[in-house]
Amino acid sequence: MNAARRFLFSGSGWPYLLVPFIPVAIALELNHAEATWIFVAAALGVIPTAALMGHSTEELAERTGPGIGGFLNVTFGNFPELVIAFFALNAGLQEVVKASLIGSILGNILLVMGAAMFIGGRKRDRQFFDRTAANVQVLMLLLAAAALVLPAVFELLHGGRLPKVGEEEVNYGNEVETISFIVAFVLLATYAGGLLFSLKTHRSLFNPSHGEDDHGGGGEAWSVKRSVITLAVAGVAVGLMSEILVGSITEASETIGISEFFVGLIVVAIVGNAAEHWVAIYFAAKDKMDLAVNISIGSSAQIALFVAPVLVLLSFVPGIGDHPMALVFNGYELVAVLLAILVANFVVNEGESTWFEGLQLLALYVVFGVVFFYA
Repeated sequence: MNAARRFLFSGSGWPYLLVPFIPVAIALELNHAEATWIFVAAALGVIPTAALMGHSTEELAERTGPGIGGFLNVTFGNFPELVIAFFALNAGLQEVVKASLIGSILGNILLVMGAAMFIGGRKRDRQFFDRTAANVQVLMLLLAAAALVLPAVFELLHGGRLPKVGEEEVNYGNEVETISFIVAFVLLATYAGGLLFSLKTHRSLFNPSHGEDDHGGGGEAWSVKRSVITLAVAGVAVGLMSEILVGSITEASETIGISEFFVGLIVVAIVGNAAEHWVAIYFAAKDKMDLAVNISIGSSAQIALFVAPVLVLLSFVPGIGDHPMALVFNGYELVAVLLAILVANFVVNEGESTWFEGLQLLALYVVFGVVFFYA
């Protein structure tokens, strides 16, 4: 009992305290309750399902070795965000999907890394991490940002326009859709190269040894059977919570008085990554900045190089959404992601951090949030 209690209140155990919100969200949905309450319950219900999926994936990766383990982490590491975005895509909410993608990138490199540096650096003069590994991840993000920006540049230079905030029915020409389709494959190929680099040729850079408590005290190791069954159950739960969440977005945002744009950029992005966010901060507090920085920047790279292109390719499948999703973001999203990645590149360039650098990253995230709220 004491061990279970310690785990629940540990760095990786707290999300399971939110498990009761899963049946609450289902009950509210079945009883057609007010959309705001459904949205809040489903958002909180996503967090423990995402945490359970992440934990079971880690346990399974420990049993299968670095190669298959890396594949599993890619496939399931951002699965909650992918599922939420898929349901939004299928519902025709393409701008919400794009906002959630940009929001996840911003949340990881500003909110998570900022909080990790701030919390970890409060009682320390400086914290250190591997500069080469961090710079590789940031470079991947910069390249991804260029690929995400260029379709919008093409659209502007050929007489088109960027989508407006809250505008859903935007149909772009065949050329832009084709460019987005090809870019998606290029991004996936780049991510595959990054996997090869981080898991095989330069594995030591991304897998520093930090002792036995790296996963926050999760107890004894799981068997492969237990990991697979748990992963399957968590996947179903994530899908169910995501469908309920997406189904209530439009009505809930109108009731609360906030835009779907803000919900996608801030709320959905934070909810989908909440468990992973907390683990990064937990590691930083233990002075394990290699892990904290790799989680925050690496997750952003996964979103830009894996989740975004997969969603683009899925949008070309007949029956999913109203039309293919072009990688054309609005002006707020483009400027925010470029500034955030440039700031992240500057912060990690020296391989050390202080609490004040973390505070500045958090301040920038708050500034973006304020602008997005009034956009």
